[in-house]
Amino acid sequence: MKSRAVGLWVDSFLAERKVRANSLIITIYGDSIAPHGGTVWLGSFIRLVAPLGLNPRMVRTSVFRLAKENWLVAEQRGRKSYYSLTTTGRRRFEHAYRRIYDKPQTQWSGGWQLVLTTSGKLTAAQREVLRKDLLWEGYGIIAPGVLAHPSDSSDSLFDILQGNGVLDKVVVMQGRTLRPSTSIPLQDLVHDCWNLKEIADDYMRYIERFRPLLINLKAARSLDPEQCFVVRTLLMHEFRRVLLRDPQLPPQLLPKDWPGDIARRICRDLYCVTQCATEKYLMEQLETTDGGLPEAADYFYERFGGLSNKNCHPEDAAA
Repeated sequence: MKSRAVGLWVDSFLAERKVRANSLIITIYGDSIAPHGGTVWLGSFIRLVAPLGLNPRMVRTSVFRLAKENWLVAEQRGRKSYYSLTTTGRRRFEHAYRRIYDKPQTQWSGGWQLVLTTSGKLTAAQREVLRKDLLWEGYGIIAPGVLAHPSDSSDSLFDILQGNGVLDKVVVMQGRTLRPSTSIPLQDLVHDCWNLKEIADDYMRYIERFRPLLINLKAARSLDPEQCFVVRTLLMHEFRRVLLRDPQLPPQLLPKDWPGDIARRICRDLYCVTQCATEKYLMEQLETTDGGLPEAADYFYERFGGLSNKNCHPEDAAA
């Protein structure tokens, strides 16, 4: 049975936020469809997202645009169209959702990753795509043509450079902070590169919006699969919107009482509460070229440090 309180919360959210269809579909593909193989019949996807206020015409227009932007690719089988993530789209998701689901760094030795994009070997188009990908990864522009991030790991950086085919067209350096992280020049640099106050305000609004819903769902005797899918989608859509603007700086460079930690805990807890019911709804609604939706890949259960109830059954979600 659907919860009236959850229904009112969803109606209020959708009326206030006016989420863009393209962006919402990207959230759904990355969070819900990618772990299940990444390919679904468009008709079943239209059925899936109807509770989010997306009508068939809106969905068809959006997936067509996402295909033109190289996020999705279509395959026609008879009269049915199946949409899959492209290689580029999957790579974008992997980088974005690694930041969403993985635990942020808590230790920092003062190391920086630096990328110089001023080389004449880069075309203007390559430079712009690379800049966007690095900004998505949390890099900041510290000078014209120079992007940097306070991190000791370069794995994600090299994945981005290789994925864009520019590994041999940019200069990559590693640096180290020689003065304490509390030094005024370093703090000024951080605030010049990243608008932390605006991000903190977004996190606070996220907390105020989702904490009451978490309390409500934890106290519920039963959970409706459709409502859980809608809640998880809006939860991740909003968290993705805030987090992908958050450079995820090490704690030493963040203001005291940084709200991002609380927002992440609320997101993780709500995700876990709605997990089984959402998976039930996905399995009921979606179709692939081989028929039903396959089970989620093992990596799905590694999200947020490890999801419980890996072996939950459909009846568990409605119990």
